[in-house]
Amino acid sequence: MAAWPHYGRIDGPIVMVGLGSIGRGTLPLIERHFDFDRSRMVVIAPDDDDRTLLDERGIAFAQVALTPGNYREILAAHLAPGEGFCVNLSVDTSSLEIMRLCRELGVPYIDTVVEPWKGFYFDRGVDPESRTNHALRQPVRDEKRANPGGTTAVSCCGANPGMVSWFAKQALVDIAHDTALACFTEPGPDDQQGWARLARDLGVKGIHVAERDTQRARTPKARGTFVNTWSVEGFLSEGMQPAEMGWGTHETWKPANARQPQGDDPPGIYLLQPGAATKVRTWCPTPGPQHGFLVTHNESLSIAEFLTLREDGRTVYRPTCHYAYHPADDAVLSLHEMFGQAGNFQNDHHILDEEEIVDGIDELGVLVYGHARNAYWYGSQLSIDETRDLAPYQNATGLQVTSAVLAGMVWALENPNAGIVETDEMDYRRCLEVQRPYLGSVRGYYTDWTPLADRPGFYPEDIDTADPWQFRNVLVR
Repeated sequence: MAAWPHYGRIDGPIVMVGLGSIGRGTLPLIERHFDFDRSRMVVIAPDDDDRTLLDERGIAFAQVALTPGNYREILAAHLAPGEGFCVNLSVDTSSLEIMRLCRELGVPYIDTVVEPWKGFYFDRGVDPESRTNHALRQPVRDEKRANPGGTTAVSCCGANPGMVSWFAKQALVDIAHDTALACFTEPGPDDQQGWARLARDLGVKGIHVAERDTQRARTPKARGTFVNTWSVEGFLSEGMQPAEMGWGTHETWKPANARQPQGDDPPGIYLLQPGAATKVRTWCPTPGPQHGFLVTHNESLSIAEFLTLREDGRTVYRPTCHYAYHPADDAVLSLHEMFGQAGNFQNDHHILDEEEIVDGIDELGVLVYGHARNAYWYGSQLSIDETRDLAPYQNATGLQVTSAVLAGMVWALENPNAGIVETDEMDYRRCLEVQRPYLGSVRGYYTDWTPLADRPGFYPEDIDTADPWQFRNVLVR
């Protein structure tokens, strides 16, 4: 773009927690779109691998790992009450605890995931339910209910979770327009129950967060190295959690190892097996039909809950919602190698940067299915070549995340007293307006494909031919 939009000034300190692949990519977007005092910005991270990026910009760096015992003291020394911004892009730090501190101080806050303290994901001493995303998300929702309003804290605002919630709303609007739904007016409902009624009235049975990453490295993956296009630690953590999904009211069958979390009408279920070892049938525009991994994500629960319709205190409608992720081929091979060695992680981890990727795109969107037009995929098709032209220090996968962080920051500054919010509760039009210049081609595709299509037919299958969109047909067994 000849002139990038300017979104105002951030007075006070900007504290960025974490300088991994997403932190590196977010830094130039903050520089490009906001005025701020560089002398009052600090990055806090446990290692200094990319410190030169900060030194050449005159940005302070604190090399320290935040822990339950030190985070309040360290963050309070850098934050200023009532001003600035805390951008939490770290791993092994409690999003909820940092969020609480920021709201106590009146400092706007954003993160891309509900992250726990180190040790949560691989604690063999706890039951599977305690390791779910429901267990991580629910305390944040409880905090919101217990302390409504106040300084804005945006929870889970990356590509997914985050951007895909905005895509889901736009997809519902598109389907309503294209099917001439009676009584529908753009830009769509103005409250949660209105969106739930819209999804119900359209006949939506579920939503896949359907992704295909085709980015390809110049050098093939080496044995003993886990290669990914984003945080290896993040992928391993969520991939080893139980497979988890929002569970729709139309479903007539559950896997034998499915369990429902404790609580009042939880929006989802989980399986007693890791998400990175659980495959589902899905569809993306470029490859068409594909198998994806049912990796747990916050949006699987938040979208399903946001689109839950209640009447007289009773849930009468909810769509099934889950991630269906086909990562880059090197990451698929890395998973195969890892599970083949009894789930023991490779010693070496590597994130493909923009210089070593030769071609490919990250195609990330929502496949909304079960309505009058069968299924509709809406999302971003961003190539590595476009990414290089748009922003430094990141590949296509990273830019879909960092541009969502930018959009969330803009929304938070424009809505400073919104309290704790998930992206489903934000203005999807404003957020996509900010993010769209970084997303490559953003468009929708209708498809006649269903999970009953393209099956080999060599063996008997336990499927539901009367309703193609039953999870029974989606799960690869």
